[in-house]
Amino acid sequence: MTGDLRILFKKVDYTLDNLLTYIEIGDIGLPDIQRPFVWSAAKIRDLFDSMYRGFPIGYLLFWGNDVGNGARQIGKGEKGHAVPKLLIVDGQQRLTSLYAVFRGKEVLDADYKHTKIGIAFRPRDGRFEVTDIAIRRDPEWIPDVSELWAFSKPIRRIVNEFIERLRAKRELTDEEEDAISHNLDRLFDLQKYPFTALEIASSVDEEHVAEIFVRINSQGVKLNQGDFILTLLSVFWDEGRAQLEEFCRAARTPPSGSKPSPYNHFINPDPDQLLRVSVAYGFRRGRLKSVYQLLRGKDLDTDQFSVDHREQQFAILRDAQAQVLNLTSWHQFFGALLGAGFRSRDLIGSQNTLMYAYAFYLLGKLRFGVSEHALQRVIGRWFFFTTITSRYIGSFETQVEADLALLRDVTAPEAFVAVLEKIMADDLTDDFWRTTLPSHLETSGINSPYLFAYLAAQNKLGAPVLFSMKKVAELLDPMVKVKMKSTNQHHLFPKAWLDRNGVSSKRDVNQIANLALTEWPDNLAISDEAPSVYLPEMRARFSPESWREMHELHALPMGWESMAYEQFLNARRPLMASVIRRAYESL
Repeated sequence: MTGDLRILFKKVDYTLDNLLTYIEIGDIGLPDIQRPFVWSAAKIRDLFDSMYRGFPIGYLLFWGNDVGNGARQIGKGEKGHAVPKLLIVDGQQRLTSLYAVFRGKEVLDADYKHTKIGIAFRPRDGRFEVTDIAIRRDPEWIPDVSELWAFSKPIRRIVNEFIERLRAKRELTDEEEDAISHNLDRLFDLQKYPFTALEIASSVDEEHVAEIFVRINSQGVKLNQGDFILTLLSVFWDEGRAQLEEFCRAARTPPSGSKPSPYNHFINPDPDQLLRVSVAYGFRRGRLKSVYQLLRGKDLDTDQFSVDHREQQFAILRDAQAQVLNLTSWHQFFGALLGAGFRSRDLIGSQNTLMYAYAFYLLGKLRFGVSEHALQRVIGRWFFFTTITSRYIGSFETQVEADLALLRDVTAPEAFVAVLEKIMADDLTDDFWRTTLPSHLETSGINSPYLFAYLAAQNKLGAPVLFSMKKVAELLDPMVKVKMKSTNQHHLFPKAWLDRNGVSSKRDVNQIANLALTEWPDNLAISDEAPSVYLPEMRARFSPESWREMHELHALPMGWESMAYEQFLNARRPLMASVIRRAYESL
């Protein structure tokens, strides 16, 4: 056998009581929150039932921690040790649940409220349930199993007291008393339940641990690197994690009063997305591994961990996050998107593209002092540019890092704008507009960034809705609720007509060059007629000048209704690219 086979972990056996003690004194760092928050009470009930019946409930994955920190663990009390020796990579929800129930502690729920988990046990038959009012009134149940371990009573006394209470309600046979005693003994002994933990050495780097985190999956939930980062953030800076979660939750709900809110019509951000913006703005970094390193205080030159270095990094991160979550900047940034023609989330094809545009907005505003007027213009162009070039789609981290690196020697606002303008000019050549973009428009993807850019361009240019006196902006308005989504568009060559004429594949029928925004009644009226049949009636509504302008802004070649379908598509795509170019150059 050749090669260097390294085992990245060691196996360690614990009893549950051992684990709970180490959590209690702070040797195991168990933060309050990990997406998707704490388990439901029903899932915790099932966990207890599995353990009670002797089933395995999966292994735990820990990571050695060499860095000092003031991590706060679950519960409200202070820990004996401020610095956890082990970080939980996988198994946090199980340990949070068990710690909360066995120690009678409160945990944070999805609404950031402290709540107590109530798990009931029926000794007669060993059944677990989530505690409710009916169970609390029923003497057959122990309504809160936490009481078995929280008050340090001998198990024999607990058994006797329960049997006495039940006898006061009904007669018990000797067999029932034996079953009750046996089942309560088994329940009490769950504190001896065996666990196996795989402990990753502290010397294993963050990227390897992140890969392990993504690969292992003990509960059937797809994990990603964002989950891993937020797990670390919970351990090292739980207040910052809570700020991110609160911001994201508020961004999803329309405010009920006049209080400022991050709610918007463009994006429901996730915490890891906002963290990416903080790192891009604060550290000019686009790679996730930069987040791992700053969270653990790793010196990039020596690969050594340092408390001082981590504190310096965190000072930068705290300041950066405060700027990212600043509501004035957040909403002013969306003004740049509106100015570029992007009206709502219906036109946002890539959330990464949006969030990194926000990072560049913050850099321009706060690091380089670009005036708001100039910044709105250049960031609007930048978002338009990164959308139509798919710059931050796919494996985007390298590109983000390269773009941010170009700003490292910049000091003046004019230089910041010049760097972005040069990047855009280098990519948006005449060949891009005439050849590359039309080829990208040869797609049937309804979530295509090129379709969204085209609609944004029509909005920016004040285009009318096809066959209507209304404006495209009205159909794209997120505040207007219509029967069909505004971006559900009319097929210029109707699907049924194409099918009758031998064009049946969805890819051919749903080419975005065959789509146009129309009002819902017109869409119904057109039905499945050929363009040459329905178009004369539509044309009668408009003057020759309005008809010509409508054709121009909808990228329709004159006489298109008489073209063969494939000829029409090939003729329209360059015209759609021209509409997009015209809007971009107007910014």
